[in-house]
Amino acid sequence: MTAPTTWRKSSYSGGGQGDACIEIAHRRARIAVRDSKTPSRASLTFPTGAFTGFVEALKSPTGHPQ
Repeated sequence: MTAPTTWRKSSYSGGGQGDACIEIAHRRARIAVRDSKTPSRASLTFPTGAFTGFVEALKSPTGHPQ
């Protein structure tokens, strides 16, 4: 897998320099995730469906996808 070129920072990145968050990039059928404080280090990749389910579970008050 080649490195993504377009990263998007979380809208919950907080104050200050805004570097206390994660960044994501869409890459074909996968989502890449990296730490914005160390962007040159390795990123993690997940199948799009698995990442979407994870995000939906975070949004749910019960911790389960709706």
